[in-house]
Amino acid sequence: MELRQNHTRIKVINIILALFTVILTDSRNSVSGRKVDHYKEYNFEYSSTSCRAHSATLTDFGGVGDGKTLNTKAFKDAICYLSQFESDGGSILFVPPGKWLTGSFNITSDHFTLFLHQDAVLLASQDENDWAVIKPLPSYGRGRDTEGGRYISLIFGTNLTDIVITGDNGTIDGQGQTWWDKFHKGELQYTRPYLIEILYSENIQISNLTLVNSPSWNIHPTYSSNVIVQGITITAPVTSPNTDGINPDSCTNVRIEDCFIVSGDDCVAIKSGWDEYGITFGMPTKQVFIKRLTCISPTSATIALGSEMSGGIEDVRAEDILAINTESGVRIKTAVGRGGYVKDIYVKGMILKTMKYVFWMTGNYGSHPDNNYDPNALPVIQNINYRDVAAENVTIAAHLEGIQGDPFTGICISNVTIEMAQKANKLPWNCTDISGISSDVTPQPCDLLPDQGEGYTSVCNFPTERIPIDEVEVQTCACKTKVLTRNVY
Repeated sequence: MELRQNHTRIKVINIILALFTVILTDSRNSVSGRKVDHYKEYNFEYSSTSCRAHSATLTDFGGVGDGKTLNTKAFKDAICYLSQFESDGGSILFVPPGKWLTGSFNITSDHFTLFLHQDAVLLASQDENDWAVIKPLPSYGRGRDTEGGRYISLIFGTNLTDIVITGDNGTIDGQGQTWWDKFHKGELQYTRPYLIEILYSENIQISNLTLVNSPSWNIHPTYSSNVIVQGITITAPVTSPNTDGINPDSCTNVRIEDCFIVSGDDCVAIKSGWDEYGITFGMPTKQVFIKRLTCISPTSATIALGSEMSGGIEDVRAEDILAINTESGVRIKTAVGRGGYVKDIYVKGMILKTMKYVFWMTGNYGSHPDNNYDPNALPVIQNINYRDVAAENVTIAAHLEGIQGDPFTGICISNVTIEMAQKANKLPWNCTDISGISSDVTPQPCDLLPDQGEGYTSVCNFPTERIPIDEVEVQTCACKTKVLTRNVY
């Protein structure tokens, strides 16, 4: 009897254990696939002209960094939310590691910082529907690629104060191949977008980022003042069309420093409007300092002035420049109908390796927005100074072509050594409609630049007074933020 009772107890216990196992298994199955929220904390420092009091992360607004989910709305919502802090210490939007596909989005808040983690990649959408079409710039009258409007830039802003776009060398990938193909096939309805464009703004910093494969120009500050572009790496295939690196346009007080650019067009191009539109708008680019620039661009210039320069360009300084396998060192591009001026240009300390030209100026760069330009609008090119240049494997030392009846004047070239390539042109200097002087230049310049004798550099002196943007210093800022992550159990 007792044995039978014990046997019954054991069966009951086994049944209870089995039921418990089933209940436990069902409980586990019921939470299988459940998303559990976790937060990863990021503490980082960054160099900035302004520190911020408030922060948020893109994932707080539904951002998904899988390279497939479109994050345009997440960027817009995040910036809209952070705008409430623009008068309360400003804000920073942190983009964490991941691949963040997005269409164009606008910065709409003052005192705002966009920060990309070193493992964050912004992927520009290749769907044209994700890019709004906006009016041409008033100083251009039309788009650069086509008549009429243009696609808005990936990161765009207007009428802003104190904007910082920076990172820990995070990446912005324009995924430009489809745009380049449409350009070559003549299939573009509007001008291609740029990666970053800020208009009518002041106190802008763009720094410590890698920009790759832009559909067209990479960085385009326009109608703005107090602009710093620092520590930027820009790369695109050297055959890609119009992938200019940094193009300050009708801007005052610009500092470009410590940048590395591989491009299908000019590494730095300084502009101020196109023909009659630029003349009417009348906003020059002035007080620009370019320092420690490295450039590779086999078909274009290290630094270009123009060709759109109808609002005027003045007081541009460049030093410590390295160019490798680049078409020209410094190029001035203008034409009849441009009007405007390029004056007070100072360049020193260039090292050039494998170049077609060292110096190139032309008054015959005849691209026009339309046929309404004034043929009597002649540009003024004067006081152009180059010194302390060493170049090797050069095909043509200089091509200096002014305009008949409108010569380029005040050209000064000193302390320049150019080693010509084995298959160099027999005539290393080609000069027409220019005037100026030279000193201690090899090979000997053309007769229109008479040699003043060794050591004569007083006219070619580099300015010693600082421009206002040189007084602006960056500081070390700290940020602490949490990033939402989800794990599946």
